[in-house]
Amino acid sequence: MRIGLLTEGGYPYVSGDARLWCDRLVRGLGQHEFDVYALSRSERQEEEGWVPLPPQVCRVRTAPLWSAEEDGVVYGRRARRRFVEHYGALADVLCAGGEGPRAGDARSGGVSAAEADRFGSALYGLAELARDEGGLAGALRSETAVRALERACRAPGALRTARTARVPELLTVAAHLERALRPLSLDWYEGDSLGAVDLCHAASGGPAALPGLLARHFFGVPLLVTEYGVRLRTHYLAAGDAPPAVRALLAAFHGRLAAEIYARAEVITPGNAHARRWQEHCGADRAKLRTVYPGMDASRFSEVGEGPDSADPETLVWVGRVEPTKDLVSLLHAFAEIRKEEPKTRLRIVGAPSAGEGEAYLGHCKALAAQLFPDEADGLHAVGDNPVSFEEIGGPELPTSADAYAAGAVTVLSSVVEGFPISLVESMLCGRATVSTDVGAVVEVIGGTGLVVPPRNPRALAEACVALLRDPERRERLGAAARARALELFTVEQNVAAFHGIYLEIVARCPVRRVVLDETGEPLPFAVPAEAHVPGRWTGPAVRLMARGRPGWAAGPPVRATSRVAVEGAR
Repeated sequence: MRIGLLTEGGYPYVSGDARLWCDRLVRGLGQHEFDVYALSRSERQEEEGWVPLPPQVCRVRTAPLWSAEEDGVVYGRRARRRFVEHYGALADVLCAGGEGPRAGDARSGGVSAAEADRFGSALYGLAELARDEGGLAGALRSETAVRALERACRAPGALRTARTARVPELLTVAAHLERALRPLSLDWYEGDSLGAVDLCHAASGGPAALPGLLARHFFGVPLLVTEYGVRLRTHYLAAGDAPPAVRALLAAFHGRLAAEIYARAEVITPGNAHARRWQEHCGADRAKLRTVYPGMDASRFSEVGEGPDSADPETLVWVGRVEPTKDLVSLLHAFAEIRKEEPKTRLRIVGAPSAGEGEAYLGHCKALAAQLFPDEADGLHAVGDNPVSFEEIGGPELPTSADAYAAGAVTVLSSVVEGFPISLVESMLCGRATVSTDVGAVVEVIGGTGLVVPPRNPRALAEACVALLRDPERRERLGAAARARALELFTVEQNVAAFHGIYLEIVARCPVRRVVLDETGEPLPFAVPAEAHVPGRWTGPAVRLMARGRPGWAAGPPVRATSRVAVEGAR
């Protein structure tokens, strides 16, 4: 079958979210063809280029979310009326009723059926206008859009918070909506683009799923949505510092968009129970949800996980991206308590700072370590002599991530915010005992094979680490159980097999009905083989049939043949 893989800020770019997961999925499903439709987040991401693509990737089409050139489209009177009608309806929905999915009935995401219908009608009306006229960029940036927002905010029955919006705040909301709705103006919605695929698979919610919604609207292509981190939750965390009116209107928009995506998707695959609970709270139908854990490459950790334990029994290891949500400050305070009980213990913090505030946070942590351990953090000792060391993977001592986990007897995770803890799974594959904070999907991942403590509690973190440092038999037992659990649930093989089954189920249940025309414009019979879902099992490669006394043979259902499309753009 032909899959339209929809990404935002990730695959096929060298850097970005879900890049490794998408690459492993595409490479593991070589029997299918993939068309990749990628939205980029920055100019730097585009300049870094693409990862090497396997032959089953037939086409790549990209579009930037970080900029939008003027499309030069000038609307006539009728088109302007259509824009005012649909954009005004969208603004009315955002300003009326509950503030997004946090209000009202959790099963419906706080959005009534009437509001959902109005939001969907406005969204698809704008998409049809963009398709007919050649784009929406100019209209979404126009004064007409701002005035429509202002009318909706001042209308009777509007949200009290929305009624307080001033002109600068209205401009901020209009600019955000313009960026969020840029996928509506793309030229991807033709019969030879997304209209030619059998299934759209969005690698996240939000903007990545918008092209899938439109492919479903225009061509009936079924949509599968995968979320390892719920985009709506990410928006809530990022919008905390915005003015109340901006926060309320954008929360309403993203909440209703999430509800529309969940309502139209055939299947939704959260990456863990934490994401699944968020999706249910935001309106996802429980019957559509299938948890599919991310797949990790276990072979990279097999030598450490299966080999003899050569770790220093007095060393703790933390591995990850250095940023405030990882709460290394609590870890350092906990380590100060650990040193009082076990003076020979060392802590190796392995990871590079994240973009933005990561560098400043790393500097703060180094200064705190020097303050907590003044006698040893004088800069005169080699790595390993100081009780705390800050290192990066790729050096002579820690060339790979597996070497980082192998360096310690216990792996520590101290986060206050976490989605699916990748570093924790890697540690489990290495057969290491772990101490983690109870955030995100940690308890679900650990499953009783490690110790879990409350976040922001240095004393509890210290007590758990000391308990494992003093009990090598327990460490070995927990490490072996952790590796067995990770190999059972979190490998590439189980991830690929799960999506292969979901693909076949969706296409069998919701085949795309296409009409192929000949050169004269008449329907061409039998141009697309019929598809059918036959319950039960085949008894063999062919089934013996008897029809009116005459024997015959029936093979399995035919497979649609698709031609190879050249990859568009330079790799």
